[in-house]
Amino acid sequence: MEITRRDLLAGGGSLAIAGLVPAAGRAQSATASLAYGPQTAVYALGAIADARGFFKTEKLELKLVVGNAGTHGRQTLAAGQALFAHGDASHPLQLSTRGKPCKIIMATQMISSIANVVIRKDLFDAGIDSVEKLAAYKRPNGGKPVIAATAIGSGTWMYGTYTFESKGLGDKVTWVAGGGLNTMLPGLETKQFDAIIAPPGWVVESEAKGFGKAIFDTSKPGVFVSAYGGTVPVLVLYALTETCEQEKAKVQAFVNAMYQGMKWVKATPIDEVYALVGEKLYSGQDPNAVKAELGFDKQTWEYDGRIDKASFERGGKVWYRQGTDIPPAKYEDIVDMTFLEAARAKFG
Repeated sequence: MEITRRDLLAGGGSLAIAGLVPAAGRAQSATASLAYGPQTAVYALGAIADARGFFKTEKLELKLVVGNAGTHGRQTLAAGQALFAHGDASHPLQLSTRGKPCKIIMATQMISSIANVVIRKDLFDAGIDSVEKLAAYKRPNGGKPVIAATAIGSGTWMYGTYTFESKGLGDKVTWVAGGGLNTMLPGLETKQFDAIIAPPGWVVESEAKGFGKAIFDTSKPGVFVSAYGGTVPVLVLYALTETCEQEKAKVQAFVNAMYQGMKWVKATPIDEVYALVGEKLYSGQDPNAVKAELGFDKQTWEYDGRIDKASFERGGKVWYRQGTDIPPAKYEDIVDMTFLEAARAKFG
């Protein structure tokens, strides 16, 4: 446990090295390695389940392999340096098309927390209070409004572009790569960007500091479901298909621990969740912003981990578009809910 805690605090580079699990020894090991990135609260479930002792109960040691970008989990899993990954549902789809067949084994988010549209406060005060009005706005030079996602092709880009395309506004805005927290918020504040696609913590921080205002807030009831036609698999836990077939006991133990962690978060006040992992994982970040992200799923969906065929097919509207380069996949080929259903049967 102590090694895992020190690894968590060490950061992406050293953690990736510390978390390597030799492929030849994985079947005999009692270690479950989980890769994700970056170190944000939407990926906190593994650390929470570990801190609550659920992995210990399952006779597993959790190793967290943390990087600096959403692609880290996908790349680490493909390289055999982690047994499981936590990230956008598009990642296992991409791996599967590149010769590394994967299975999605559990959902950790079914309403996107990274689809929020935050506009400059001065534009909001001028009456631009909707996505439609933002698309109609012209910059002083006559250009289209500039909207920043973390990176072109990232999860924020995928959901942000779909939000506009679903309203027939895809060609009305200009997309740019804005980077992370330390560049996205300053870019909005200095009017380099007219809007950003933001997770809950960034919404909280930009509004608290007075330079941003959410005009598409997926934490509000009905906002995401109305735009997307229902829930979709946003963030998921996944593994290589061969792992699911050859190491079933370990996969089941991993899902059992994560599912128990999810049940605990659902039933626990956010202040208690934050007290468990907040200071250790997110030191230096605004506690209110972190709590907003930790609490997002509690207030937006059932938090049961399930992915059905209908929600997966709705996700296809987001994944299978020009610019994503992801070919359509069948639900039966990618999603395996048997481990989750076994966990639900055992723990309720």
